[in-house]
Amino acid sequence: MERFEFSTELVPGLPEELGLECISRLPYTAHRLASRVCHRWRDLFRSDDFYYHRKKLGYTQEVACLVQAFSGGIVNGPKKPGESPSYGIAVFDWLSRSWDRLATLPTYASGLPLFCQLASCEGKLVVMGGWDPVSYDPVTDVFIYDFMTQQWRKGKDMPAKRSFFAIGSCSGRVYIAGGHDENKNASRNAWVYDLRKDEWTQLGELSQERDECEGVVTGEDEFWVVSGYRTESQGQFDGSSDVYEFKSGQWRRVEGVWEPGRCPRSSVGIGKDGKLLNWAELDPAVRVGACGVRLGGRVLVTGSEYQGAPHGFYMVEMKEGQNGKLEKISVLDEFSGFVQSGCCVEI
Repeated sequence: MERFEFSTELVPGLPEELGLECISRLPYTAHRLASRVCHRWRDLFRSDDFYYHRKKLGYTQEVACLVQAFSGGIVNGPKKPGESPSYGIAVFDWLSRSWDRLATLPTYASGLPLFCQLASCEGKLVVMGGWDPVSYDPVTDVFIYDFMTQQWRKGKDMPAKRSFFAIGSCSGRVYIAGGHDENKNASRNAWVYDLRKDEWTQLGELSQERDECEGVVTGEDEFWVVSGYRTESQGQFDGSSDVYEFKSGQWRRVEGVWEPGRCPRSSVGIGKDGKLLNWAELDPAVRVGACGVRLGGRVLVTGSEYQGAPHGFYMVEMKEGQNGKLEKISVLDEFSGFVQSGCCVEI
């Protein structure tokens, strides 16, 4: 908070340090209302420095944001037979075990772009790419959701139309790599989006084309682009990964980190030992359509026991050297739909 200058008392009658300590403890659900107290509080809540101050003190809160099919495929009325389901963003607060749904994106009242990707930056949710839910044309849109204002805003478009790419985030930046273009040609390109500057920068090329790859960030050190396949080898998933080191800005290739032939989408996680793992292998209950979102030392895992089985929601504690047992979560029908992908947002 050194760069944030205070001209008047935050809380009348209290020293600045104590007033800041009190305000820092407010839950994120109260921030929008608290920002209306005065201009000083409003500027404080909108400050990136305040976010990092709360994070340093351990007052931030982790929630899971999920790209989820609306129950029964219903949004703006029932779907006709054969129509694709509509998707929205569900928010799960694991501490209170409460669920909520974010407002629809601007210009996409009929639901999220199909196969769009999620990432989080400095307490905000970033949505990018995918297909227009009506025309099925690939899009370059980028949207940012601010949990403080509870509003969406438009970010700078992606450099090119791209689908099924790897995504990850660290220190206010979103990293993307691989995927395929509008002609279904697999890509080797990688880019980084700076949320504060609203700018895109190219990061060089991967060691090979990687369509339908998956992205994970290990701590604050590396962005892993896992598996994927080349244009001429449709569906033949590779066992290697390309790894981008944040400090050096260099790529390296790592062999044998994923089971060849197995799709990695939404199912790649990081274990306690720092090695890659497959969420679908945690338990037979989530072997089909598994998706995992790490929330501190726990993981929200969704999936089915077999194709066509009910979609289940579970919490599992990741213990040193072993995986804990799945704890089933009771979910309202409204939030029981298939989860396509997700990410953790530290608010």
